[in-house]
Amino acid sequence: MNKKYTPLLFLIAAILLFYWVKKNQQGEAAKKNFPVENSKDSRNYLDRSITDIQYSKHALCRMDCREIDESEVKEIWQKGLLNEKKIEKSSKGTSYPLEGRTHDGQRVRIVFAPKQNKVIVVTVIDLEKEFVCDCE
Repeated sequence: MNKKYTPLLFLIAAILLFYWVKKNQQGEAAKKNFPVENSKDSRNYLDRSITDIQYSKHALCRMDCREIDESEVKEIWQKGLLNEKKIEKSSKGTSYPLEGRTHDGQRVRIVFAPKQNKVIVVTVIDLEKEFVCDCE
Protein backbone atom coordinates (compact mmCIF):
# COMPACT_ATOMS: atom_id res chain seq x y z
CA MET A 1 0.00 0.00 0.00
CA ASN A 2 1.18 3.46 -0.83
CA LYS A 3 2.09 5.61 2.22
CA LYS A 4 0.30 8.65 0.81
CA TYR A 5 -3.09 6.91 1.38
CA THR A 6 -2.42 6.08 5.05
CA PRO A 7 -3.72 9.45 6.45
CA LEU A 8 -6.81 9.16 4.26
CA LEU A 9 -7.54 5.67 5.59
CA PHE A 10 -7.14 6.87 9.18
CA LEU A 11 -9.50 9.78 8.48
CA ILE A 12 -12.14 7.46 7.02
CA ALA A 13 -11.77 5.09 9.98
CA ALA A 14 -12.13 8.00 12.42
CA ILE A 15 -15.28 9.25 10.66
CA LEU A 16 -16.82 5.78 10.72
CA LEU A 17 -15.97 5.37 14.41
CA PHE A 18 -17.46 8.79 15.22
CA TYR A 19 -20.65 7.92 13.32
CA TRP A 20 -20.99 4.59 15.14
CA VAL A 21 -20.44 6.19 18.56
CA LYS A 22 -23.04 8.91 17.90
CA LYS A 23 -25.57 6.39 16.62
CA ASN A 24 -25.15 4.12 19.65
CA GLN A 25 -24.53 6.81 22.24
CA GLN A 26 -27.59 6.09 24.41
CA GLY A 27 -26.71 2.43 24.83
CA GLU A 28 -28.98 -0.60 24.93
CA ALA A 29 -30.59 0.19 28.30
CA ALA A 30 -31.90 3.55 27.10
CA LYS A 31 -33.29 2.02 23.92
CA LYS A 32 -35.30 -0.53 25.93
CA ASN A 33 -37.07 2.32 27.75
CA PHE A 34 -38.17 3.85 24.46
CA PRO A 35 -39.17 1.05 22.09
CA VAL A 36 -40.68 1.61 18.68
CA GLU A 37 -43.96 -0.22 19.27
CA ASN A 38 -46.39 -0.49 22.19
CA SER A 39 -45.37 -3.18 24.60
CA LYS A 40 -47.98 -5.81 25.38
CA ASP A 41 -47.25 -5.20 29.06
CA SER A 42 -48.63 -1.66 28.91
CA ARG A 43 -52.08 -3.08 28.23
CA ASN A 44 -51.89 -4.95 31.55
CA TYR A 45 -51.45 -1.68 33.44
CA LEU A 46 -53.67 0.80 31.63
CA ASP A 47 -57.18 0.86 30.26
CA ARG A 48 -56.61 3.14 27.29
CA SER A 49 -60.28 3.11 26.37
CA ILE A 50 -60.80 5.78 29.06
CA THR A 51 -61.59 9.06 27.32
CA ASP A 52 -62.22 11.28 30.37
CA ILE A 53 -58.82 12.94 30.73
CA GLN A 54 -58.43 15.55 33.45
CA TYR A 55 -55.42 17.76 34.13
CA SER A 56 -53.75 18.72 37.38
CA LYS A 57 -52.81 22.39 37.82
CA HIS A 58 -49.17 21.35 37.66
CA ALA A 59 -49.70 19.51 34.36
CA LEU A 60 -51.52 22.50 32.81
CA CYS A 61 -48.66 24.80 33.79
CA ARG A 62 -46.04 22.38 32.40
CA MET A 63 -48.04 21.94 29.19
CA ASP A 64 -48.16 25.71 28.72
CA CYS A 65 -44.46 26.33 29.20
CA ARG A 66 -43.36 23.21 27.27
CA GLU A 67 -45.68 23.88 24.36
CA ILE A 68 -47.61 20.63 24.62
CA ASP A 69 -51.33 20.80 23.90
CA GLU A 70 -54.26 18.52 24.76
CA SER A 71 -54.20 16.80 21.37
CA GLU A 72 -50.60 15.74 22.01
CA VAL A 73 -51.50 14.45 25.49
CA LYS A 74 -54.35 12.39 24.01
CA GLU A 75 -52.01 11.13 21.29
CA ILE A 76 -49.49 9.87 23.88
CA TRP A 77 -52.32 8.40 25.99
CA GLN A 78 -53.39 6.30 23.00
CA LYS A 79 -50.02 5.49 21.41
CA GLY A 80 -47.36 6.20 24.04
CA LEU A 81 -45.06 3.54 25.38
CA LEU A 82 -44.99 2.64 29.04
CA ASN A 83 -41.65 3.27 30.74
CA GLU A 84 -41.95 0.55 33.39
CA LYS A 85 -38.85 1.75 35.25
CA LYS A 86 -40.55 5.07 36.06
CA ILE A 87 -43.85 3.73 37.41
CA GLU A 88 -44.45 5.20 40.86
CA LYS A 89 -46.72 3.97 43.62
CA SER A 90 -47.81 6.16 46.50
CA SER A 91 -50.67 6.56 48.95
CA LYS A 92 -52.56 8.46 46.22
CA GLY A 93 -52.27 5.57 43.78
CA THR A 94 -50.05 4.53 40.90
CA SER A 95 -48.77 6.83 38.16
CA TYR A 96 -47.76 5.56 34.74
CA PRO A 97 -45.29 7.40 32.51
CA LEU A 98 -45.97 7.05 28.79
CA GLU A 99 -43.37 8.19 26.28
CA GLY A 100 -43.46 8.93 22.59
CA ARG A 101 -43.15 11.47 19.81
CA THR A 102 -46.00 13.88 19.29
CA HIS A 103 -47.30 14.87 15.87
CA ASP A 104 -45.08 17.98 15.96
CA GLY A 105 -41.96 15.92 16.73
CA GLN A 106 -41.50 16.49 20.46
CA ARG A 107 -40.19 13.49 22.39
CA VAL A 108 -42.20 13.58 25.60
CA ARG A 109 -42.98 11.69 28.77
CA ILE A 110 -46.46 12.24 30.18
CA VAL A 111 -47.36 10.85 33.58
CA PHE A 112 -50.93 9.56 33.93
CA ALA A 113 -52.75 8.46 37.09
CA PRO A 114 -55.91 6.42 36.45
CA LYS A 115 -58.75 7.03 38.95
CA GLN A 116 -62.02 5.06 38.58
CA ASN A 117 -63.35 5.92 35.07
CA LYS A 118 -61.02 8.83 34.38
CA VAL A 119 -57.31 9.48 34.06
CA ILE A 120 -55.44 12.40 35.59
CA VAL A 121 -52.48 13.97 33.79
CA VAL A 122 -49.92 14.53 36.55
CA THR A 123 -47.12 16.18 34.56
CA VAL A 124 -45.63 16.49 31.08
CA ILE A 125 -41.93 16.45 30.26
CA ASP A 126 -40.08 17.24 27.05
CA LEU A 127 -37.23 14.71 26.95
CA GLU A 128 -35.04 16.62 24.52
CA LYS A 129 -35.40 20.32 25.29
CA GLU A 130 -34.97 22.06 28.64
CA PHE A 131 -37.69 24.59 29.44
CA VAL A 132 -37.74 27.12 32.27
CA CYS A 133 -41.13 26.84 33.95
CA ASP A 134 -42.50 28.80 36.89
CA CYS A 135 -44.83 26.08 38.17
CA GLU A 136 -45.43 25.25 41.80
